[in-house]
Amino acid sequence: MNNSKTQSPSQRSKFTEDWIPVKAIENGMIILDNKSRVTGVKIRPRNIFILDQGTQNNVIIGLKNFYNTVDFEFWLISADRPVDISGYLARLQLLYNQTTSPIVRKMINQDIMKANSFMDNNVTDTEYYILFKEKNLEMIQKKLRTIVTGLANCGLDSAQTSNDDLRTILDNFLNGGMRTEFGTVVSQ
Repeated sequence: MNNSKTQSPSQRSKFTEDWIPVKAIENGMIILDNKSRVTGVKIRPRNIFILDQGTQNNVIIGLKNFYNTVDFEFWLISADRPVDISGYLARLQLLYNQTTSPIVRKMINQDIMKANSFMDNNVTDTEYYILFKEKNLEMIQKKLRTIVTGLANCGLDSAQTSNDDLRTILDNFLNGGMRTEFGTVVSQ
């Protein structure tokens, strides 16, 4: 007979949220049960491969130097986020309805069909993050400044992760990228 006190949390429960050590997500940080915080920066995308070769090399050399000067453990994370283009589609439809020129209407209709094909194929945007774990709030701010400054020196923009960013990362890892927004269950 299994004693539930000797079993690990993953053996006692079949629900992931019962055994992951996440207490809360607030102020751009995941707060763990042991009071540690996981936070970091989201790197704004930049396609360096459309730049001239010298600029590409400068960014890559800058990243190498940056990674070699970081003196704390960090994780590079990429996460897919669904792209919501429903607002764009609504504006296209309004423009289509207001336009009388058959040529312009045809071009707008082609854009609408292309946007609908994107929505049908569950288009995602890949986002990049640098995350770290720390308990001390002062050290968190220092590490955030180090990362943001280091990336800026490489020509990359970044900002501290938001609560929504962190939820997206957790959803990607725990739910195969599917966003979970469960409401209250009402029984009749």
